Amino acid sequence: METIRDVFSGLRIGGSHVIMFIKQEIMIKSLIGLGLYKMPSLTGDVGELKVVGVGYGRTGTLSLSYALTELGYPTLHTYQLVADKFDILDMWTDKVFRPAIEAQELLMGEPDFDLITAHGFSATADLPTSLYYEEIQDKYPDCKFILTTRDNSEVWFRSWNIMVTSVSRTTSHVFQHFFHHVEKVAMYFRWLSAIVNNDAEMLASPLHEPLPTQIKARAIASYEEHNRRVRQIIHPDRLLEYNVKDGWAPLCEFLEMSNNCPQTPFPSTNTALVMQVQTLSSFLLPLTVALFVVFTIFAFGFKRLMGQRFLQWFERKWLRLTRRTKTGKIRREIKRSSSVKYHKRY
Repeated sequence: METIRDVFSGLRIGGSHVIMFIKQEIMIKSLIGLGLYKMPSLTGDVGELKVVGVGYGRTGTLSLSYALTELGYPTLHTYQLVADKFDILDMWTDKVFRPAIEAQELLMGEPDFDLITAHGFSATADLPTSLYYEEIQDKYPDCKFILTTRDNSEVWFRSWNIMVTSVSRTTSHVFQHFFHHVEKVAMYFRWLSAIVNNDAEMLASPLHEPLPTQIKARAIASYEEHNRRVRQIIHPDRLLEYNVKDGWAPLCEFLEMSNNCPQTPFPSTNTALVMQVQTLSSFLLPLTVALFVVFTIFAFGFKRLMGQRFLQWFERKWLRLTRRTKTGKIRREIKRSSSVKYHKRY
């Protein structure tokens, strides 16, 4: 049952990505192109980040983002960057990912956090924002930080490696050709792998190729050093070290919401299997939709041009080819039989 639940959860999350993608990339852009819709401008009030998850990816950051949102802190997670917050993804690409890849250096750039809060987010969880805790601490003096961790470093790396492998398969050249934002996702994970593995050479590998193999010792060292430095830099009063297995209680207490703590089960999602299904469905489903649309247009045009449906035409051609093949086989058999009889006679 747990496996079925994980597969369903992955399809649900991946499907939501597809719906948001179709809405943003197909419907809204088509309406804008026809002059029937204008994108609403962001509010002038950029707001502040009040809570920031500073744990590495694959430490329960998606569950944390759902929990914070339920507690009244609209939370930005990486999955939203690749689903519908393309302007935020563009910002990260232009200010951080592309410059680092072009320079082939481990550059952190200067991301625009005001753009994130202008979208109405008051919290973030997951990379890349979790790497900028020092800048965020200076910019938002009242911000609280949550360091999500796994049971141990080995457990984290196994989950991290599965995620990177899954993403690598779905950011190939084929998907980059169909969906322009996939190239930016490929840039992000290229940059992120280089940062996590502390290896600038990873930035040099072509974007259309699979992500470089993760260097276990370096990745684990990076994970542990990040956690150590977070504990060192952020004041204990503003930091909660947290495992999502602990549920609502420590989170509500840290955010001073114990009296309003939800009684519902704590959000639990994004296991390794969920991640694999989610990643594949996020890219395969829109490709399937795109191919369906292309075939529908082709079939409509074919019928107008040929006066018959494509499948009817194909069936007739196939039957004719089959008959010719059978006729040819019969003729060869007759010819071979006649030749045998001739040789026996003489």
